[in-house]
Amino acid sequence: MLYLLGELADKVVTLNFFRIFRYITFRTGGAVLTALAFVFLFGPAIINTLRVKQGKGQPIREDGPATHLLTKKGTPTMGGLMILSGLIVSTLLWANLTNPYVWTVLLVTLGFGAIGFYDDYLKVTKQSHRGFSGKQRLALEFLVAGVAVWAMVHVGRAPFSTSVAFPFFKDLLLNLGWFFIIFGAVVVVGAGNAVNLTDGLDGLAIVPVMIASGTFGLIAYLSGNAVFAEYLIINHVPGTGELAVILGAVIGAGLGFLWFNAPPAAIFMGDTGSLALGGLLGTVAVATKHEMVLAIVGGLFVLEAASVIIQVASFKLTGKRVFKMAPIHHHFEQLGWKEPQVVIRFWIISVVLALLGLATLKLR
Repeated sequence: MLYLLGELADKVVTLNFFRIFRYITFRTGGAVLTALAFVFLFGPAIINTLRVKQGKGQPIREDGPATHLLTKKGTPTMGGLMILSGLIVSTLLWANLTNPYVWTVLLVTLGFGAIGFYDDYLKVTKQSHRGFSGKQRLALEFLVAGVAVWAMVHVGRAPFSTSVAFPFFKDLLLNLGWFFIIFGAVVVVGAGNAVNLTDGLDGLAIVPVMIASGTFGLIAYLSGNAVFAEYLIINHVPGTGELAVILGAVIGAGLGFLWFNAPPAAIFMGDTGSLALGGLLGTVAVATKHEMVLAIVGGLFVLEAASVIIQVASFKLTGKRVFKMAPIHHHFEQLGWKEPQVVIRFWIISVVLALLGLATLKLR
């Protein structure tokens, strides 16, 4: 919305000052602060409302660490509503709303958020950690993701829009044709569910999400800038620079949420937030043609998802468990690590992986 002031300044000489709103970097900073302020201001009211509406709060897994039944019982969930509210308000205020990539990312964010909200609603009302059918949930996620990827393929230039780029190689592209829609949907859905599985301890998911958002905010800005993209020998995708504004809003809203989610958490993110934020990151990765890099930057999320897959496959095939408990953050808790140890060490891993991901921009 404020971007229009920059365009108006090009036509009215006396409004030269407002040209600053044309700069993505300035609007990204504005998005961070706006989302942060929104969550700070309205967060307490949202938490109090959810606490009253939910009563017993989020149900805690009885097969999980025993300490969780004592310290986390009664804590409200659906904290993703705080994050998404701040994100949406900030994006609508600071982003260029004529950019199709902005609306595509918002489509996935709101779509996945709605799916997660319904799942959280069922868990709270039934007082069970099981939501609605996994098959139905995945079907809805793939529907939303498929529409979003189709839209991005339509906006981009062929055959590049249906190609997969590989890090560490200058010109290696694999054109999947229309099968790219399936590939892209798998990336988006996989990212959404990987972040969802990571959200199990106070502050564990939101900080790696912010780290990944900061990393992809830079990648989006560089990919959308023809000069920087040529210098770094990365694929130039016109229009994706605007996604840095959305990712800035994620960081701001995430910081505000962390204030209330820091241990002992006053609210949990829930599927409402984790599924939406993961889908957002996956969509940005597809838009910027850095799907493979997402696997590096979001390596922690990949590890969490892989631990669940390995645990389930091992138990079904051999009757034995590889980990004491999955996802893997609970495994370390069962080994005797305190919750803050697990969380902070996983944060450190996320920082290292983000740096490795950024290194791919130059190592070609």
